[in-house]
Amino acid sequence: MITKLSHASIYVNDQDKAYDFYVTKLGFKVNTDVTMDNGFRWLTVNPPDQPDLEIILFPVNGTNGFDEEANKALTLLLEKGVMGAGAFYTPDCRATYEELKAKGVVFKSEPKEQFYGIEAIITDGSGNWFSMTQPKEG
Repeated sequence: MITKLSHASIYVNDQDKAYDFYVTKLGFKVNTDVTMDNGFRWLTVNPPDQPDLEIILFPVNGTNGFDEEANKALTLLLEKGVMGAGAFYTPDCRATYEELKAKGVVFKSEPKEQFYGIEAIITDGSGNWFSMTQPKEG
């Protein structure tokens, strides 16, 4: 029986820039950062309150085991900003928006009331975007 998801990948075009975004700006914790014998860098991070979910910052380059055509396709999707999407929880969307904006994080939209809570759309600089959501109370 499967009981939980332990790892999920976010494709990135530059692991160092992704590290800066997820760790320095968002405050995620580094779980693993090692370079394997084949040159592949296994870099995983996790949100501070979710240590059992490792997010793999998966590079789109020659060390990832994909062929050149696949890497080009992934790079194109990242460049178009249509690759990844997800949702991040925050207890205070407006305050987190101001904090992250001051750190240089780019947003596609400012905090806005939605039927499910308050949401801002955040981008990671690698072509991925996320809903940063403060769920509606009650």
